[in-house]
Amino acid sequence: MPAPPTGPPHGYGAVFRVREFRAVFVAHLMSLLGVVVCEISLTVLIYRLTGSPLLSALTFALGFLPYLVGGTLLAGVADKYPARRVLVLCDLVCAGCAAAMVLPITPVAVLLALRCAIAAVSPVFNGTRTATLADILGDGDLFVLGRSLLRIVSQSAVLTGFGLGGLLLAVVPPRGALAVTCCTFLGSALLLRFGTKRRPARDSDSGALLRSSLTGARQVFADRRLRVLMLLFWVPPMFSVAPEVLATPYADAIGVGPAGLGLLMCALPAGTIAGELYAGSALRPGTRARIALPLAAVSLLPLVAFALTPGLALALLVLVVAGATSAYTLGVDRWFIEAVPDELRGRAMTLMTAGLMTIQGVGMALAGLAAEFYAVSTVVTGAGVIGTVCCLLLVAEARRTEGRDGADRHMTCR
Repeated sequence: MPAPPTGPPHGYGAVFRVREFRAVFVAHLMSLLGVVVCEISLTVLIYRLTGSPLLSALTFALGFLPYLVGGTLLAGVADKYPARRVLVLCDLVCAGCAAAMVLPITPVAVLLALRCAIAAVSPVFNGTRTATLADILGDGDLFVLGRSLLRIVSQSAVLTGFGLGGLLLAVVPPRGALAVTCCTFLGSALLLRFGTKRRPARDSDSGALLRSSLTGARQVFADRRLRVLMLLFWVPPMFSVAPEVLATPYADAIGVGPAGLGLLMCALPAGTIAGELYAGSALRPGTRARIALPLAAVSLLPLVAFALTPGLALALLVLVVAGATSAYTLGVDRWFIEAVPDELRGRAMTLMTAGLMTIQGVGMALAGLAAEFYAVSTVVTGAGVIGTVCCLLLVAEARRTEGRDGADRHMTCR
């Protein structure tokens, strides 16, 4: 069997030497800032208008719920129309929604509907952008590193985004912060419009959008190899959210204060960032390919240590290690982009984004429900055990798809 790709690592610097990627990267920063500021500002605004904790919390929930609908029914947009046009239009829609939120006359129900609209177009935007990365960087190692950088930025937003949003709200009122959100979306649209090339649509099918979206979903899930690779992206995060969503009751159980709680919530994303940075900058493409499946198999195993109800220091170490194992995604990214037909890339990436957000929301809900009946340490341990079993099954299925074509050779670890 042919050997995995060798050669020296490109490193992240090589990605930034591509002019179009620089525009996409800065646009990603601005768009992400817009989403984070929108979430926290709208939450504060709705609470001040209604005094209802339920409606305030619902603002965050609406960031997850429309992903499945938008990612499934609108996925065809990513391939039926030129990518640059789709990206710019998505940013303009989000900017328009944010501008409408700024108006004092906008009622609460409309504010929530506008939040849904932003969430519904997000998977289309993210999927189209990911597919465009393959056009800009190729479908080799530069694509893997470019996608890794965008993930690192997203994880960094978990660590810093809400803090920056809180500082902004200390200076301006919520509607003023929403005006800033509108500007960041407009800035992203301008960067993408003038910083990237116009490329033709991938799919020349002139049929109905809904039919194109559903047909694309069927094609992706009907392919055994694409299906297992998609699940490798989805399943580990579904279980790894358990310690994050239950960080507050666990901090209370082990007797640590707010500072300890903050560390518990930051540990997993910090490990993820460190793991991706190391794998992307220090490891060769062939090495990343060889370790991908073993890392995926054990990615949730560290959570089993919660059976000992570890104190703060050990719990932080466990979560950092668990986060670092997510570096397996750099290998899976390469296989997935090589396996997806070009005319299906936009829809496949949109489905991946929508499914990832949806399944994380399901994981959060299930972890919270289980914690109503069992100790938090038991729930996190159970997530580690059940998740590891699922990952082992997926890895075994991934092994069985090896050798189907040239791209599959990268999945071997021998």
